[in-house]
Order: sequence, then C-alpha cells, then structure tokens
Amino acid sequence: MNRKKWVNCWEFKKCGREPEGNHINDFGICPAASTKKLDGLHGGTNGGRACWFVVGTLCNGDIQGTYAKKYRSCVDCDFYKKVKEDI
Repeated sequence: MNRKKWVNCWEFKKCGREPEGNHINDFGICPAASTKKLDGLHGGTNGGRACWFVVGTLCNGDIQGTYAKKYRSCVDCDFYKKVKEDI
C-alpha cells in the first residue's frame, strides 16, 4: 500500500519549533510537535495536523493560548485550510 506523506504544521510553516528545530532555544519545542495524544489525527505526527487544538503553538510570531482564544485566527490560517482541503 502506498501512503501519502502528509505535511505537519512545523514543516508547512517552517517555524523551527519541532524537535531539533532551529528555534527551540528561542521558544521551546512546540506542543503540537510533542502532543502524542493527537498522533495520527488527520494523518499527522503528534499534533502536527491538528495544531489548532493545541495550546502554546506559535502563530504569527506569538505563542497562542487556549483553543477558544486562538480558533478564530486558526480558521484563517493557510495550513488549517490545507488540512481541511486534504481530509
């Protein structure tokens, strides 16, 4: 079986907050990259294709808060739109 390789948010956004990323010293590892409970959701690694559910992601240069506070900006995000298109 040939599976499609889905792009995770840190690959798409090139934020550098994935493990061994170039911005982990500045902001730490992104919770989307380390949230194992979301592994496989929408075909992603950890929370990589469901970052809008994860508190503490980096969006537009700012660390985001709760889902309720960040979701409005997520629906306008180019990565969010790509995941919705893919699934």
